[in-house]
Amino acid sequence: MRASKVIVAGGGIGGLVLALSLHEAGIEVDVFEAVERVRPLGVGINVLPHAVRELSELGLLPALERSGVLTSELAYYSKQGARIWSEPRGRDAGYRWPQVSIHRGRLHMLLLETVLSRLGEARVHLGHALSGFEQTAERVVAHFVDRQTGAARASVEGDALIGADGIHSTLRSLLHPDEGAPRWNGTLLWRGTTSSDASFLTGSSMIMAGHATQKFVAYPIGRDEQGKVLVNWIAELRLNDAALAPREEWNARGKLDDFLPRFRSWTFDWLDVPRLIEAAEDVYVYPLIDRDPLPHWGEGRVTLIGDAAHPMYPVGSNGASQAVLDARVLTGALVRRGAVPEALAAYEELRRPATSALILANRKQGPEECMTLVEQRAPQGFARIEDVIAQDELVAISEKYKRLAGFSIEALNNRPSLVELA
Repeated sequence: MRASKVIVAGGGIGGLVLALSLHEAGIEVDVFEAVERVRPLGVGINVLPHAVRELSELGLLPALERSGVLTSELAYYSKQGARIWSEPRGRDAGYRWPQVSIHRGRLHMLLLETVLSRLGEARVHLGHALSGFEQTAERVVAHFVDRQTGAARASVEGDALIGADGIHSTLRSLLHPDEGAPRWNGTLLWRGTTSSDASFLTGSSMIMAGHATQKFVAYPIGRDEQGKVLVNWIAELRLNDAALAPREEWNARGKLDDFLPRFRSWTFDWLDVPRLIEAAEDVYVYPLIDRDPLPHWGEGRVTLIGDAAHPMYPVGSNGASQAVLDARVLTGALVRRGAVPEALAAYEELRRPATSALILANRKQGPEECMTLVEQRAPQGFARIEDVIAQDELVAISEKYKRLAGFSIEALNNRPSLVELA
């Protein structure tokens, strides 16, 4: 029998896209979020064309374009600021959909407001943290508590329970109790947004400079309230001091003294990195972590999506995009398969191998491998990039990752919809 009600534990990007997708397919859905009040936290993220396609099919493309920047170029640079390689992105590359750089909080609030508008406020339950579940052959019952007090809040019955509750997923820990903590590789990320009178390069460029142990990323994500360009940036360092790695969260404050001295010399003719860092109103820090791929995500009427299923390093800008794909593939499986256990198994069969491969590829730097190859071959810099790495090698690195992540241009432009409604 086809699912008539789905319980979603987690009201982040993946959980909200799933709610919109299921609602469009005529499946009743309730979202349970642990926090009492949703706030627009975080800094910038990229939504790649394969995920933008899915959001477009949900009618969100105009709002998405208004809220962010349509990224036109991705460019890689050495630590000396010399260009290694660049390629067009989004529609400029030939995709039918753009790549959108956007503040994570803006995207989150856009999704939440759309869910509240389309599904109704009664379908979103704040202050409900998942604490446990039971299932039979016919139904699943999810239990929720107040995260602050531990007091019982509700027990809800449905046809399926989906864990969209992030890297510290309660549902994942219930399904895999012996897994342990996330893996940290010794790298810390300091992140911020800076208001600037002008952008850099094309004005819609995303840049990455450096190599595996020291990297800087920057891209515009919109305008602030005064109309200035809002630039998102990430400073990344590989360290050996585990004491500097706090539990990751969007609002952990960072200190300039912990990382800015290492970037003092990064004043390029196209971007002044230390000035950009110093002009940020706030700086946040968290460790670069992921989890090993799982042998299975769920069982019966229960499964995982997004960071609950496959937390990965933010390499290749794929974290949020893969959560969107999960939501759409899962909806498509429920629409096509009918019976819930079979549908969830079909969803996992499609998504788990693909995302497991991405986790492992991101540990090897994914498309950012080109920067480390240049650092290894020409640590003192270069006059001509062709003397260091061939164009064919650069193209091959980029195309391999696009195929792996599911956004090669021809395949994405020509494949059918992930959710084909009658």
